[in-house]
Amino acid sequence: MLIRRPPDIKSSEITPAELYFNRRRFLAAMGFAAAGVALPRLGVALPARSGDDEPTSYEAITHYNNFYEFGTGKEDPAANAHTLRPRPWTVEIAGEVARPARYDLDDLLRPMRVEERVYRHRCVEAWSMVIPWMGFPLADLINRVQPTSRARYVEFTTLFDPEQMPGQRRGVLPWPYVEGLRMDEAMHPLTIIATGLYGRPLPNQNGAPLHVVIPWKYGFKGAKSIVRIRFMERQPANTWNVVAPNEYGFYANVNPEVDHPRWSQARERRIGDFFRRPTLMFNGYADQVASLYAGMDLRRNY
Repeated sequence: MLIRRPPDIKSSEITPAELYFNRRRFLAAMGFAAAGVALPRLGVALPARSGDDEPTSYEAITHYNNFYEFGTGKEDPAANAHTLRPRPWTVEIAGEVARPARYDLDDLLRPMRVEERVYRHRCVEAWSMVIPWMGFPLADLINRVQPTSRARYVEFTTLFDPEQMPGQRRGVLPWPYVEGLRMDEAMHPLTIIATGLYGRPLPNQNGAPLHVVIPWKYGFKGAKSIVRIRFMERQPANTWNVVAPNEYGFYANVNPEVDHPRWSQARERRIGDFFRRPTLMFNGYADQVASLYAGMDLRRNY
């Protein structure tokens, strides 16, 4: 894996919290009022945020990320993802489910309730961001397609098309990229399918058109540009867990007490900050998700 240190990002580039949370003023600043774009429907209240969890700037979120399908450098996705064509797009629903089908993206999204969620994100490489997502609960989609009683896991497969994703021409990983969740993780209210961020459609480099977001896990769990969702009785063979099982476990819960073999996970550097801060258990979402792992050895099930 190619690791680069994040560049310093001025605090002046961080969007002020008061601007973001004044929703109409923020959307007007983004040009939505002038464009006549309808406001997304809101479902649930935003998760509680600590005082220092201001959203990371749009520029940083969209120009410093991991998306190996477009290159291994942090700036590569923004530079190369213009080749991705997020429309037209279809998603296959398969496996242990009552309603398997191949859905056109618009048909899949039409009944979903779009929400705003501001989530902390922790990368296994010890940097973090705060991202204001637009999306819908994954549980809504799961309930719609009616998994059978045999479905214990959900597998996500991303697009494989080296013409659109030039990074796939290199054997950095076995393509396509595959990720998976236990069913109770997938059904948790914090787990969403992101379709946008900062009130805008999801940029290509951030996983357009569909990106699964699980905020208490390390970032590599969030499959991008999803083309298939399969319900399974057995645990999926996740890409990073297959490639480097001693470094990347199936669960990938943020746990500052379990170091990566090549670096510590005890502290992190928030993009836009100079100093590192302590990493929080479950990325700060322990109150909401710790019960999912009651009785598990979180050092062995990393």
